[in-house]
Parts: sequence; C-alpha cells; structure tokens
Amino acid sequence: MVVILFGVAGAGKTVIGRMLAAELGWEFYDADEFHPAANIEKMRRGIPLADADRWPWLERLSELISTCVEQGRDAVLACSALKESYRRRLKISDEVELVYLKGGYTLIAARLRERQGHFMNPELLRSQFDTLEEPTSGALVVDVAQSPAEVVRAIRGALQL
Repeated sequence: MVVILFGVAGAGKTVIGRMLAAELGWEFYDADEFHPAANIEKMRRGIPLADADRWPWLERLSELISTCVEQGRDAVLACSALKESYRRRLKISDEVELVYLKGGYTLIAARLRERQGHFMNPELLRSQFDTLEEPTSGALVVDVAQSPAEVVRAIRGALQL
C-alpha cells in the first residue's frame, strides 16, 4: 500500500509522514525531493508553480508509486497534490490511499513563520490555498490542528494500519 499525505505547505506532511512510516516500518518519500532544480528555485523566489511545472514532477511521483505497488513495497508519500487532477494521476490503483491533511490558513501561516531551512517561500501560502481543490470524496480528511501523534493515530485507525 502507498499512503499519500497531501495538503498545503506547512500542513505537516513531512513530519506526520515520517512518523507514520516509522511506526509502520514503511518507506517514506518526500515529493519535494523529486522536484527539478528549476521548480525549487521558483518556489524559493516566491513564484508559484504552474501546471506545466508540476506535470513532469507528478509523472516522476507516479512512476515511484507504480514501482512500490508492483514490488509490494509499502510506503508513505508526502506530496502537496493540491488539485484533483494531480491526485487522480497519483492514485494509480486501489493500493493507493489519499489522506488530506486539512488546516486553516491562520494555523498554517503560523507554522510556516516558525519553519526554518525549507525552500518554500511562506509568501506562496495564499497561492497554495487558492490552488487547493479540497477533496469531496475518495480521501480521508484529518484535521491538523491536533498534535502530529494524534494525526498519525487517526490515520492508522481510519485506514486500519
């Protein structure tokens, strides 16, 4: 199984993803590590990515997910996947579970102000919320106002992991 944790920057995808993968003994992947250098530089400069920037990145992630599923390797992937079309591209089989880490703008903005050493420019948060297409079905929704441990517990319980 591959669990994809998605949401805006600062929702806790990496922290929660690492915790979940460690508890389960699964592999963890951070989708940020699959961005080409040009995308990272754009985000560092505060320039929102366009779909044309994201599609090659999503293709690389889809290939990773396919490999995990084909080889029977369980994994957790932290990925923004802000649009429904992106999530459809990544949900390649029933072996992929989508988990939306939902948080309000005020909470997420406060978290981003405290974050150190990440390339994501906090000024891009508004564009992320503008781009975000919240799931209406097909995804587990978890409130990130809880502690990371509580979020992991909620995910494990809902997905019976």
